[in-house]
Amino acid sequence: MDVSLILGVVGPIVTIVTILGTTLYWLGGKFKEIEMRFREIDMRFREINERFGQIDERFKQIDKRFEEIDERFEKIDERFDKLEKDLKSYVDTKFSELRGYVDSRINELRSYVDLKFNEFRSYVDGRFNRLVNIITGQNEFITEFLGFRGVLDSKDVSFVKATLRSMVTAATNPLTEAEKRRLLELIDKDELTLEEADELLQLARKFVMEYGDRGPDVWKMLWYASVMHGITLRKLEEKRSKEGQGGSSSG
Repeated sequence: MDVSLILGVVGPIVTIVTILGTTLYWLGGKFKEIEMRFREIDMRFREINERFGQIDERFKQIDKRFEEIDERFEKIDERFDKLEKDLKSYVDTKFSELRGYVDSRINELRSYVDLKFNEFRSYVDGRFNRLVNIITGQNEFITEFLGFRGVLDSKDVSFVKATLRSMVTAATNPLTEAEKRRLLELIDKDELTLEEADELLQLARKFVMEYGDRGPDVWKMLWYASVMHGITLRKLEEKRSKEGQGGSSSG
């Protein structure tokens, strides 16, 4: 075989092998370097994981602290709730005491005003009753005197009987039903005994004291009773005079 041919074949092969060997060696170095870099990266990742673990631990500690803070806030809220309830209870109690005091003072003032008003009303009623009694007494005296002196007779006042009956029938107080019936009986009589005249006058006074402010017709009851009382007294006086004259004649 030709040497040049062999060299021509072996030369490229050696070159290729050399190149491959060099390349493999270089690649081996590169792979080793890459492996070392990966190891470094793994170490860095482990360090990072450790740091993250530390960070997680810190976050756990922070969460725990926040939980403790939440518990503290809950306790503070409970304290505030208790303080709020205590304050409301205190304020409600004080307002109740104040309201009770104010109500008590108002009741005292109302009682005082009522007392003074009743005293004033009693005073006015007393003065008014005295005035009514004076007017009534004067009316009774004048009308009774006219009846006693014969200026007025039972026929002169009989025209008011219908008015008196209607007033007595419509009256509700202060006369009882028995007193109303008795008053109507006395009004219907043309002549009265002294006891009946006294009874008529008493019932008329009672009637006028209740209804005297209702109008002038009410006073006709008192005038009528006074006239009838005077007429009765006059007739009794005339009867005594006649009996006295009869006794003197017989003697």
